[in-house]
Amino acid sequence: MDLVNLAELFLSIQGEGSRAGLPCVFIRLSGCNLDCSYCDSQYAARGEGERKKISGITSRVGRFGVKLVQLTGGEPLIQPGAGPLLRMLCDQGYEALVETNGSVDLKPFDPRAKYIVDIKTPGSGAGESFLESNYENLRDCDEVKFVVTSKDDFDWAVALTKQRGLDKRHTLLFSPAWGLVKPEDMAQWLIDSGVEGRLSLQIHKLIWGPDATGV
Repeated sequence: MDLVNLAELFLSIQGEGSRAGLPCVFIRLSGCNLDCSYCDSQYAARGEGERKKISGITSRVGRFGVKLVQLTGGEPLIQPGAGPLLRMLCDQGYEALVETNGSVDLKPFDPRAKYIVDIKTPGSGAGESFLESNYENLRDCDEVKFVVTSKDDFDWAVALTKQRGLDKRHTLLFSPAWGLVKPEDMAQWLIDSGVEGRLSLQIHKLIWGPDATGV
């Protein structure tokens, strides 16, 4: 429980969500329980990574001097050591973010962290993966993200949003799948929908390109 499989650890600019543009330390864990069609971190999702002690990871994080930290993957929460790592980060006073696909029960994990939950659309190839109980586990401070591969995906996400009232409780993010949906199209769909959501572009890809790692 004091070990995790680490793919990479680096300081960069937060590329997505409500904290986009802020300096952020990324802890990317290896392994994933899904196989999304647009996955942009296959090297982490399908790689084994390196076994690292969580105390060593938090020590490395501390050297950057940045208080915003994101735990990501792959799917970070499938690792037994993810919970203790997250708890240690929160104990040390970091603003901890967790990017997760929502297929893992969020209830056991530290409530001091903020969860960015990616509800998989049909176009992802994993559209039935979201854990139903996680709708109740989400708090108002958490964020919900849809990665959209087509207009059909967008319409599906809007219908789910209205059915569940997601835009009334959470920061709602709509992200165009890189190379599949034009940002200008997504912007117009969002305007026309009347949903209180936010267009979320992957600005790290705009800065460094879609294939760069460690950024």
